[in-house]
Amino acid sequence: MKNILLNIVLFLTSTTFLAQNKQTEKADKLFETYQYVAAIEEYLKIAESKKADKYVYKQLADSYYNVYNTAEAAKWYAKAVVKSSDGETFYRYAQTLKSQGKYQEANVQMDKFASLMPNDQRAKDHKANPNYIPSLADKTKLFDVKETTINSKDQSDFGAILTNDNTLYFASTRNTSNKTDKWNNQPYLDIFSSTLNLNGTLTEPQKVNELNTPYHDGPVTVSVDGNTMFFARDGHSEGVYEKDKKNKIQIGEQGLYKATKVNGKWTSIQALPFNSKNYSVSHPSLSKDGKTLYFASNMPGGLGDTDIWKVSVNGSTYGKPENLGSSVNTAGKEGFPYITDDNILYFASSGRQGFGGLDVFKIDLNNPTETINIGKPVNTEKDDFSFSFNTNKNIGFFSSNRDGMDNIFQAIPVCSAEAVASVKDKKTGKVLANATVSILDEKRNVIATTQTNSSGEVMYDINCNTSYIFQVTNPDYDPASSTVEKVKSGRTSVVIELDPIEVIVTETEVILKNIYFEFNKSNITEQGATELDKLVKVMKDYPTMEILVKSHTDSKGTSAYNLNLSNQRAQSTVQYLISKGIAKERLSGKGLGFTEPKIDCKENCTDEQDAQNRRSEFLIVKK
Repeated sequence: MKNILLNIVLFLTSTTFLAQNKQTEKADKLFETYQYVAAIEEYLKIAESKKADKYVYKQLADSYYNVYNTAEAAKWYAKAVVKSSDGETFYRYAQTLKSQGKYQEANVQMDKFASLMPNDQRAKDHKANPNYIPSLADKTKLFDVKETTINSKDQSDFGAILTNDNTLYFASTRNTSNKTDKWNNQPYLDIFSSTLNLNGTLTEPQKVNELNTPYHDGPVTVSVDGNTMFFARDGHSEGVYEKDKKNKIQIGEQGLYKATKVNGKWTSIQALPFNSKNYSVSHPSLSKDGKTLYFASNMPGGLGDTDIWKVSVNGSTYGKPENLGSSVNTAGKEGFPYITDDNILYFASSGRQGFGGLDVFKIDLNNPTETINIGKPVNTEKDDFSFSFNTNKNIGFFSSNRDGMDNIFQAIPVCSAEAVASVKDKKTGKVLANATVSILDEKRNVIATTQTNSSGEVMYDINCNTSYIFQVTNPDYDPASSTVEKVKSGRTSVVIELDPIEVIVTETEVILKNIYFEFNKSNITEQGATELDKLVKVMKDYPTMEILVKSHTDSKGTSAYNLNLSNQRAQSTVQYLISKGIAKERLSGKGLGFTEPKIDCKENCTDEQDAQNRRSEFLIVKK
């Protein structure tokens, strides 16, 4: 299995191995200078000659592990752990077994690892929850996954990020004219770009020539305005490397560089001041405000092989790198940080409980209390990494070698949203329990109805990118409604304040707000029903009360027409009250047309005067 992941990402801490004896000297030199493919050939010769011991097995297994050939690594780790007391070897063996879906066998090796290194956080996590896979697999799916069209057939593609102008940058070994990296015999990386079309397709990738060198270039991060880029580059390109005269090689480390876009081209490339010959820094990700740069490094002061760090950015001035600590980093490998506009940090880790290999995790840096494995189908038994997410476009990208080669996949958020209604008394601010809240669709169809809890709240699961309406009623309050705006995901909250019902009951009438009817119609409207429900409550509070409904019209139309229309409206009002449980013997109705105007303006009434004349009166016949 070819995989360029370790080439520029999860760098092994530099360790000097002394040759066990003359027969391993050549292989050891290749191993300690990161020439793992050649080292494998030499160790295999020793293994096939039957002169190997557990040292050779471990070196061979580590060589395969470092080029992510987990099947072969597991084969040789099985030999290396016999009578071994090296906890890390057991851990790596467990990881290779997980990558093959052999979880029970992996747990056996994790038990041995935990007994040898009981204070390691990975051991503590294992002891606390050794059989975590079923619960991890049952997690609610956060993303749907589909492969992109830009992947090359037999080369590595990863590190994709989508900018706000729909440019997709990524790193790839597809340029076969490049030099070959002795690490894994693949070409060095170049930076490529593609454009995301409106229909969701991607254009044919093009090399970003001004950024590429004969050595590794990429991955990248780009500022919100699209004019500043930070990217990783091999130290060889800048003449920054250590010479190993004994082995006649030059060992370069990854560094971070800044470029500025001028007239559509990236120029003014500058090395960041914390680059070093002694450690690597890579995988940049810039915060929305451009003031914080996250990256992966094996610099001193970390918790494991590679950690996630951050550094403040102020123009061309940089602060001191800070380790993100144990909420993110482990004794294993962490890399590929990506910070979203809303401060969610995604990263890859081999040191946390996952499905195998590298898994993608996330943590909300606004409230960094829990680190979450984002689950399947993004994460698999193989290596899953380099997750990025554009919140403006609501789309993510990540890489995986689940098909045997590093490929770029699209991550489409699965809608998971809820709408919360908080109901309060408008005058006092008191929360209202037992208020009835209905949620309606855009066509005002009622989807569901329930009552608020003791905190005055009710919650509904909703579809993303869909508008809704909350409709709230309470017997002692005027009803109210509120629009629930579209959301991409998460929670949206709406506060709805209700006005207490204030019905004026005099000696002669019950005074309500105007009862409105549609033009030339006599059926009760929603607004009219709301007001009449208040009268229903009054009549139930006064069980002997009898009411005469008098309905009036405006000056429009003939006298005969208005008299007939007002009589129909009076009778409709009476029928509504009867339907709400008021005895018909307690009700009567009469239409008066325009015979008793509130404002006597004849035929020259203004619209405002007509509105006041169009009214219903509720006279008390008996109290």
